[in-house]
Amino acid sequence: MLQETIDEIAARLGASATLEDRSFQLLAYGAQSGDIDEVRQESILRRRATPEVRAYFEGYGIAAARGPVRIPADAALGVLARVCMPLRHNDVTYGYLWLLDDGTLGDDALASVAPLVARAAAMLAQEARRRQDLGGNLRGLFSSDAEERSWALSRLDLPGPVAAIAVRGSLDRVAALWALPRAVLADPGVVGEGEPLVALLAPAGQARETACRVQAMYGTAAGVGGARGEPAQAWRSWREAVSALKVADRVPALAPVASWSDLGVYRTLARLPRDALRELAEETAALARDPEVARTVEEYLDRAGHVQQTAAALGVHRQTLYYRLAKAGRLTGRDLDDGADRLLVHLSLKAARLL
Repeated sequence: MLQETIDEIAARLGASATLEDRSFQLLAYGAQSGDIDEVRQESILRRRATPEVRAYFEGYGIAAARGPVRIPADAALGVLARVCMPLRHNDVTYGYLWLLDDGTLGDDALASVAPLVARAAAMLAQEARRRQDLGGNLRGLFSSDAEERSWALSRLDLPGPVAAIAVRGSLDRVAALWALPRAVLADPGVVGEGEPLVALLAPAGQARETACRVQAMYGTAAGVGGARGEPAQAWRSWREAVSALKVADRVPALAPVASWSDLGVYRTLARLPRDALRELAEETAALARDPEVARTVEEYLDRAGHVQQTAAALGVHRQTLYYRLAKAGRLTGRDLDDGADRLLVHLSLKAARLL
């Protein structure tokens, strides 16, 4: 129906037309007539606009506009003049109709297709509501109970590969999850370890970008699970996403969005029960009395014991570094020249971060 609507608009106006959702993902396009610009070509070929082009268009206030917005050409961006008709339904913008303007698109011509634009907006709103209903099945799909997962999967039509995303919720913000790409499912009502989480399932290729967008909406942290070729295995990706979120909360170097594939040793540590983490962290608890020494040891071990690199990173003389390392040995009772002791201290410091 959306394709038929865009074809009818393009035919009536004799203009090149495309339809995009709120995230600038291409949904449909009419037969091209006259000149088309680089932006139109890229949109059709890559199925979405670039961040630079999106910023240019949004700078004209299209997200809040209640009627057509005329956007001038920009040679640097490869943009021809065009008209944007926001697809609004019940005062919510669900997408945009784009018309390349060769000077013939007067106000009367645009008004003549307003009913068709309203029809397209209503269809997008209906689709958004359907996605919201489907999103409620994520709790079942991510459940540890095989029967619940099977029931949820039967209600969803999901092509793979997919990846789960966990975002720390916020009572102070309401995010426009309906503005995410159509292929993304979201449920903002999940509770994990007593805290509100937003659960999402996205095509694997869009997962990282989606996580960054939703994290920015809430201003918290997010974790991205590993990709799974079969949606039936999405629950495993969800567990990884929750673990990655835990790391993003605690490890600044991996914040604010941590991907399971990038966690390194934190993959193992994040899976440990809290009691086991605390026991491991106790091995270097004595270093907590001297944070400068603790930081020095972690920097040293992160650099595989390379003295010159560590001293440069800390901005200290090598003799100062040696002094701090010796002090760490006395405080912990561990020999940093011994491979087993070095590994234990390193893991202990990482475990302490997760606590």
